[in-house]
Amino acid sequence: MNANTKDRFIIGGLLLLGLVPALAGSMRLSQIATGAAVTPENARFIAAPLPVLLHIPAAILYSVLGAFQFAPAFRRRHRGLHRVIGALLIPASLLVAITGLWMTHFYPWPAGDGVMLYLERLIVGTAMLASIVFGLNAIRRRAFVAHGEWMLRAFAIGLGAGTQVFTHLPWFVLVEHKPGELARGIMMGAGWLINIVFAEVVIRRGRARQPVMRATTLRTTGATMATVGNATGHVVRQLRNQAEGNAALQP
Repeated sequence: MNANTKDRFIIGGLLLLGLVPALAGSMRLSQIATGAAVTPENARFIAAPLPVLLHIPAAILYSVLGAFQFAPAFRRRHRGLHRVIGALLIPASLLVAITGLWMTHFYPWPAGDGVMLYLERLIVGTAMLASIVFGLNAIRRRAFVAHGEWMLRAFAIGLGAGTQVFTHLPWFVLVEHKPGELARGIMMGAGWLINIVFAEVVIRRGRARQPVMRATTLRTTGATMATVGNATGHVVRQLRNQAEGNAALQP
């Protein structure tokens, strides 16, 4: 798989993963904006709309632009754009994490949520916020590899809602009634866990490739320097021989 194909696969896959949550969030914004009828599912959002009005647009921006940040060839070709997108994503990601934690703690629990899911949301929300802070600290120290690793962890948690669509799918296909607190906690937790594990696998594979890449770079640099040195020595010898020849011809 060449670099361009790999980039298209990464960007397309991440955008697809965030599509369903983005559509659901947009519908939620539409309900709030148009004054939809209050239901048990949206009552908490209608009663206190500001956190969700901040959370959903920031989450959509984060998932869409963030997909391009983790495509290696895109980063290499568009370093300036990568930095611009990163500057936009920093406040967006912080807003996603902070409003998510606020809603987790202060919104009333809807039917099907419970202590298990409440604790899961607190844990992953705090982990996402901490990952962003660690990533910012890493870029401040110009530790670019560590920065990328922490931002990948934060993004994986942020895309948990996309993976949760797939972890819930078997239940809705095979079971007629809505999941209870235990089943919902397991399926929601599985979505975050899958993303976190996948991110760690990607990080460790990247770390394993770094020594090989450094060794290859050193060998290439050494070979280049040796070639330059040989060519320089050859030119110097030619000039010296020519100078000696001219001196011998002089009376």
